[in-house]
Amino acid sequence: MKIAFLIANGYGMGGTVRTVYNLAEGLAGRHEVEIVSLVRHKEKPFFTVPEGVRLHGLTRIVGGRPEEPSTRAGRFAHRISRRRTVSLLGRGEARRENFYTPASTAALRRYLRATDADVVIGTRPGINLLLARWAPRRVLAIGQEHVNLADHSDELRGLIARRYPRLDGMTVLTEADRDAYRDLLDAAPDWLTAMPNPLPDRDYPRSTQDNPIIVAAGRMAPVKQYPKLVEAFAVVAGKHPDWRLRIYGGGGKDAALRRRIVDLGLSNQVTLMGRAEDLTGELAKASVLAVSSRVEGFGMTIIEGFSVGVPAVSFDCPHGPREIIEDGRDGLLVPDQDVDALAAALLRLVEDRDERVRMGREAVRSADRYAIGPIVRQWERFIEERSAARRRRR
Repeated sequence: MKIAFLIANGYGMGGTVRTVYNLAEGLAGRHEVEIVSLVRHKEKPFFTVPEGVRLHGLTRIVGGRPEEPSTRAGRFAHRISRRRTVSLLGRGEARRENFYTPASTAALRRYLRATDADVVIGTRPGINLLLARWAPRRVLAIGQEHVNLADHSDELRGLIARRYPRLDGMTVLTEADRDAYRDLLDAAPDWLTAMPNPLPDRDYPRSTQDNPIIVAAGRMAPVKQYPKLVEAFAVVAGKHPDWRLRIYGGGGKDAALRRRIVDLGLSNQVTLMGRAEDLTGELAKASVLAVSSRVEGFGMTIIEGFSVGVPAVSFDCPHGPREIIEDGRDGLLVPDQDVDALAAALLRLVEDRDERVRMGREAVRSADRYAIGPIVRQWERFIEERSAARRRRR
């Protein structure tokens, strides 16, 4: 079959992009797969497009912003289109990072009318809402969520409740989020399923557990709460000044973090590493992974850390960490938002190499649960079941 993923910006760097590439790679072994990006802001994508997968952008953004119409009539039509998009997606989602421009939404509608894909999978709420509205009946329309339901605005949750049931099926990343969506949508068990993000099939490096490095990874955004992580690390640095904290991630929202690093006198021990294309290679250089997020849609970085034998220390935040980390076996979970507890857990692993080695071995075993082969087969079964259900309805 032919499977298409609809993504906001497949040329950028981020967790959703990375995990969509991984899943597309796995499916491409037995199916024709394409990734369709609403916008394209540069010529070459940040991540390497998997072999056998086609990537193409529907519209181009120049200089980080969409082009504005030059005529009065064009500007009027532009405003009307914007208002229509707000009515479909809600004000917050419609204004998300210039994804849903009049040009990109029009191009998406044309794509859906003309596509020969058998299955089209949306990858964020706004795309799922447009897919529910515009997907032709010949296409199996699947919504995929990468963000916890509770993290959406009231306005967006209302639109989801009304329009997601038009989709042929939906996947979320955790069992907890599946329960939340089931309550909201009153969905049948076979319509909605939890499908974790997969690890691609690679020969992963392995941490030696000898480097005095704690690592964190994810976009520079308030939800990651890196200033709290730096505060926790300050306790480690005070007792073990040879240890370092490396934070990987893109985005420009790091001013508060840089100030906090300076205020705590950690400029020589905390490094903002920027983006990393080979993240698992960088994680393998560390001995501990730290997660300080307010919420996690899943926690792909935890899985990637496990794959290279690095145990995780994490806030027990909604929802992903508690479904991945087995406390005391492959990592440590601490009370949500308790910075002192995060510091104590980091210190525990810093001071006990034997425990790090033991947890690292167990982390590698835990990573096997997310191997791409079984997850691809889960996806294939889900698609087959939803296709059969649609045929029965006709």
